[in-house]
Amino acid sequence: MPIFRHPAHLSESFIILVLLALIALINCNNAFAVPSFSRQTGEPCSECHTQSFGANLTPFGREFKLGGYTMSGGSSNLPPISAMIEGSLTHTDKNQDPSGFGKAGYSPNDNFTFDQASLFYAGKVYGNVGAFSQFTYDGFADSVAVDNTDIRFADDTEIMDTPINYGISLNNNPTVQDLWNTTPAWGFPYTGTALQPGVMTAPIIDGGLGVSQVGGATAYTMIDNLLYLEAGAYDSFSNNLQGALASAVPGGYLKLAGPAPYWRSALQYDKFGHYFAFGHYGMSADVQAPNTSPGGSGADHYTDVAFDATYQYMANPRHIFEVKTTYIYEDQNLAVSRDNGSHNTGLNSYKLNTAYTFDQTYGITFAYNLLTGSRNGNVYPGAPNKPNSEYFTAELVYVPFGKSNSTLAPWLNIRTSLQYIGYSQLNGVGTSANMNNTFLVNGWLAF
Repeated sequence: MPIFRHPAHLSESFIILVLLALIALINCNNAFAVPSFSRQTGEPCSECHTQSFGANLTPFGREFKLGGYTMSGGSSNLPPISAMIEGSLTHTDKNQDPSGFGKAGYSPNDNFTFDQASLFYAGKVYGNVGAFSQFTYDGFADSVAVDNTDIRFADDTEIMDTPINYGISLNNNPTVQDLWNTTPAWGFPYTGTALQPGVMTAPIIDGGLGVSQVGGATAYTMIDNLLYLEAGAYDSFSNNLQGALASAVPGGYLKLAGPAPYWRSALQYDKFGHYFAFGHYGMSADVQAPNTSPGGSGADHYTDVAFDATYQYMANPRHIFEVKTTYIYEDQNLAVSRDNGSHNTGLNSYKLNTAYTFDQTYGITFAYNLLTGSRNGNVYPGAPNKPNSEYFTAELVYVPFGKSNSTLAPWLNIRTSLQYIGYSQLNGVGTSANMNNTFLVNGWLAF
């Protein structure tokens, strides 16, 4: 039986979460800020992450990832192993139907979930090869999986006095290798839970090619710390391998009709503590329809085209300001899976978030999300035949550790957050969308 499998009432859930936080506080002062990176480099987690712990990177953190996780400087001789646990309390404005969770034992509201426990191999492997690899137990699904994995070879050179960084990434989730927190794999919000209401669809690049369903290789270069270019392709693993890596079930396997090309470009500029980046990324994928032979004509086609931008004010680390935005357009031709009606449709996904962090300890983020799509009763059954969703997210974060003077740094880290999600529209419905408004309390411990 998984720990904390069964739900608790609101007061009991808060007590459990508080106790978890207190235990972490006694013992210690989302790529994630895994402690093995800090031990390897000799730098505190706050050097790579704006809030000392979590997924959001600083310019130094992006440089470390670009270099293939191989940067050294620390005195530790231990292997690059880390671990984390994460739990959440979920409250919605209106009680939910527990049968929709797909798991017995949960209440209509105020549920505590043990979200996940992960083991990481994160750091230098040998020479110019490094890795970020995550093995995760999902407490809600009661399953284990090979999670986000990015294995890199990286090096640098000069051409006509121009510095060139270059490398190859082998990974299992499109955009997990990306340097910016605007792409789906590492974008805000950095925490969530399986029990919160959510949108029913998204562009395929935004989680549609799930972790350990596909594998890919991309080659990249950063020219003069200014221009970033990357290209590669993904293909699906066999059913047996998907089942072994991700506990997939029959009927849930994803099959691509052929390699799916992926590309990325970006311009960045960092001067006097002002960091700017503007980029483009995308992919094209043919997803095999069920019961058709590999490479056959039975495939739905998806083309995703995205643009993103980042601004970070880092001149004074006690006051960090950030603005990040992403727009994805997806063209869909669902000629196979939706062959009994109109099958051409499109999705537009827009995300914007702005954040302020004080002393890399206290953070506040406001985010806006908008998803719109073509009217298509065949693809989106039920009035109004659209996937449209609009919602706002506010998050407060407290990260007491991860600095150079933290007690027992870098061994233990904790991130606690309060998050509120307010819906003005959800899955095409606007009048009652606010009934799904959600309050989340999250605790995240890494060691």
